[in-house]
Formats: sequence, structure tokens, C-alpha cells
Amino acid sequence: MTFSNLTAEAITEFYITGFSGTQNPKAVGCIILIIYLLILLGSSANIYIIARDKRLHTQMYFFICSLSVVDIINSTSVSPKIILVLLAGITAISYRSCITQMTVNHLAFAMEKFITSLMAYDRLVTISNPLRYHSILTKTRIVLLTVALWTLGFSFIAVLTGIAVRLPYCRTTLSFAFCDFGAIVLAACVNPDEYFVVSTVLVFLILFGSFAMICISYLKIIFTVLKIASTCSNHLIVVASVFVLPFVIVIVTHIGLVLTLTERNVFIIFSSLGPCLVNPFVYCFRTKEIRSQLFRIFKAVASKH
Repeated sequence: MTFSNLTAEAITEFYITGFSGTQNPKAVGCIILIIYLLILLGSSANIYIIARDKRLHTQMYFFICSLSVVDIINSTSVSPKIILVLLAGITAISYRSCITQMTVNHLAFAMEKFITSLMAYDRLVTISNPLRYHSILTKTRIVLLTVALWTLGFSFIAVLTGIAVRLPYCRTTLSFAFCDFGAIVLAACVNPDEYFVVSTVLVFLILFGSFAMICISYLKIIFTVLKIASTCSNHLIVVASVFVLPFVIVIVTHIGLVLTLTERNVFIIFSSLGPCLVNPFVYCFRTKEIRSQLFRIFKAVASKH
């Protein structure tokens, strides 16, 4: 394609057409709606239980609460618009809303990986230095680490947002499930390849950098103690849900395998919403303290009736 022959337009809105070939869009929309509501329910329950019980105001539960907040942000950045497209057929999204959706979704993607890797470090300190845990991971250090990670996440995503807002646009249709960097670049009057290099480098830094830290932490844990299942099983489930699909997407798209639009949308939607759905329920039902608090709330509600 000769990009020099394309004429840039003053784009005020885009149209999401990624679901145009979807069979039974209303049924798919209802499934996404149910998943979204479960994410909000599970994540909000975690945040509420941790906030109301002072005994849970510890470093580990701070990480769980942070992950729940990120899950809410991640799912809310994409789910409402996907649901509107599928259930109401409203495909239009304003230019500013599209850029905002891209920024928030990609920031949540990065923070999900960063917080998961920080939780791995927390498990490492818990097992390797249990007696020095509170002196190593002080509340001040936890806050500073969290602020540093959010700053790093904002810095990475600011690069993509900065590129997106400066691009000249020639097309108003986005053949994707929602506004992500790839969809927006393909709507511009430019050769997308050079811009995809930037996004690929950032994804590799975020994805593989975080995963490398998790691997190092768990290798040290294995060398430190053999019996890790009871302490780390919850986090390993979260690691699998957070990293497996993004790894598959990165590997598949870089070995030359071409995905259909439907296959790509399925991968992207579930890589965004899957971890958000798994995380709160893992920590709700597999963490003794949160599970106990949840049962107490249910008993209190039941006793009133």
C-alpha cells in the first residue's frame, strides 16, 4: 500500500467493526456482561473485606487489593463498550474516548504484570526471610514500590499515547474488539510496521521483564524450601491467568501465523478479562482470612432475615 497517497482527515469518532461477522452477537454480549459483573462483584468483595478488617491491613493483602483495583480498571476500560456494540449495536466511539480507552487498557495491562511480579517478590521474602519480612517489606517501602511501578507503567504507556495522538488518520473503522494501539495505528495514514516495532519492544519489556522477575523469585523459593504449594499456589494460578494468553498472542503473531479477526478478538478479550475474572475469586475462596470474612458477612446477612 502506498501510504503517501492517503489523505489525512480530521477524525472525530471511530467505528468498531470487529464484531461485524459475529454470530449471535446478543448472546456473546450477554456472556461478556455476566463476566464483567462477576469481575466487579469479586474484585469489589476483596477490596471491601480487606478494607473493613484491620487484621488484613498487611503487605500481602495490600497487593491483593491493588490487583483487584487494577482488575476493575482493566475490565471497565473495555467491557462497557464491547457490551454496547454487541447488545445495542452502538459501534461509534469518539476520538478522545478511543484514545482514553487505549491508554487506560494498556496501563492496566502493564500494572497487572507489575503487581503480579511484586507479589512474587513478597512470596520470596515470606519464605526466604520470614523473621525479617516486616523489616524488609515495610509499609513505606511497599508504598514507594507501588508508586514507582505506577510511574513506570505511566511512562511506558505515555509513549504509545504520545504516538497515537500525533498520527494523521485516514480511516474511521477499527476492525477490532476495542481501541488498542494496533487498531488505532492501522487507522492512520502511515506504514504501521515502524510503530508496531515500538509497541512490540514495550510489550516485551513489560511481559518478559515481569515474568523473568517471577521466575527468578520462584527459583529462589524452590532452592530455599521444597514445600511451596500451600503458600504459593494462589499466586501461581494468578501468574498463569495473567501471562499465558499474552505469551500465546505474542508468540503466535511473531512466528508468522495469521489469526482470523474472530480468533484475534477472542484472544484479546479473554487476555484482558480472563485474569480480572480469575484473580478476585482465587483470593476470595482460596485465602483463608478473606474466605472467613466472606462467610461471616453471609451469616450476618442471613441472620437478619
